[in-house]
Amino acid sequence: MPKQESGKSHSIRPVSRRPPSWCKYQPEEVEAFIIKLAKEGHNMSSIGTILRDQYAIPLVKPITGKSISDTLKAANLTPAMPEDLANLMKKAQAMAVHMDKNKKDLHNKRNMQIIEARIHKLSRYYKREGVLDKKFKYEAKIASVT
Repeated sequence: MPKQESGKSHSIRPVSRRPPSWCKYQPEEVEAFIIKLAKEGHNMSSIGTILRDQYAIPLVKPITGKSISDTLKAANLTPAMPEDLANLMKKAQAMAVHMDKNKKDLHNKRNMQIIEARIHKLSRYYKREGVLDKKFKYEAKIASVT
């Protein structure tokens, strides 16, 4: 009986750094798609998914020579807060609403502490790199829940 591996399908990115031969888009077209999707309100990860699923563009960097974030930065369309930090803060907000309703849920109280620790760690990194303002401060929700 073979061992079941954890994870998805163990797919890896292509080895070649050149664009695939079957992808017929020019770099200017791909950048126009990225800018159009960003103006529609999509975040960077969903832009990559839409390009992959609807336009058959597997990876942006081999075609354009720039990543999606670099393309958005050149067009001044970068979000004020990085996507990973915003997602963590949204998750912490939803968890705080749950903790207000269920004060004795100790497992999710621990999860909330872990999420907030990740938020603090990421915010320290982004402050150090200059992405976030030095005055940015995340107010912990777990202190108000207990």
